[in-house]
Amino acid sequence: MEIPPFPKPGSLEEALALQKALAGKVVVAGSLEGVRRIAALDASHRRGKPLLAVAVLYDLERGPLFVGKGAVPEEELFPYVPGFLSFREAPAYLLALKALPERPEALLVDGQGIAHPRGLGIASHLGVHLDLPSVGVAKSLLYGRPEGPLPQERGSAVRLLSPEGRPIGYVYRSRAGARPLYVSPGHRVGLEEALAFVRALPTRFRLPEPLRLAHLEAGRALKALD
Repeated sequence: MEIPPFPKPGSLEEALALQKALAGKVVVAGSLEGVRRIAALDASHRRGKPLLAVAVLYDLERGPLFVGKGAVPEEELFPYVPGFLSFREAPAYLLALKALPERPEALLVDGQGIAHPRGLGIASHLGVHLDLPSVGVAKSLLYGRPEGPLPQERGSAVRLLSPEGRPIGYVYRSRAGARPLYVSPGHRVGLEEALAFVRALPTRFRLPEPLRLAHLEAGRALKALD
């Protein structure tokens, strides 16, 4: 797929300005109804190794179709700064997406969407950059607070609120008793629509299956460097 050039900020101040500008372009509205082919994205990195990203082209009726991979040498990575991880990871993700044989209809990203201090987690950043609907599914909480206790039952969800009380996503339990996931729209997807999409994904373990496969592939790719 064609990938537009990714701006690489030269400083944290430049990154902050770019992040704020892109956050203003995020659209938190839209449905993923009828979407069939998605790209599930995950990345893996260990000190002294390249950052490896994987894009699993996944057909929601047929399963996985293709795995694209991308790597960025450690010395070329943007510094590790919480809240700015998209500048570090996005270049590798874009290489992985470029390796796919076709453009996906939507992105499912291991990370945050708008549940981010400046409203631009990795799922939102990639969604705006590529003008694709995107959803973030994170394994840990970065920003915000649950509206209330999360029941233990599979499929339960409570809203995730910003410090000001604005809904920015959902705390979601994919399996009974499993640790929660944090679902937030990235771009061109509404709040409730993002949750409905994730709920409908095949889920045998904690992570939805497309993301689980991407996670496994990223781990294998990193191990292969040893």
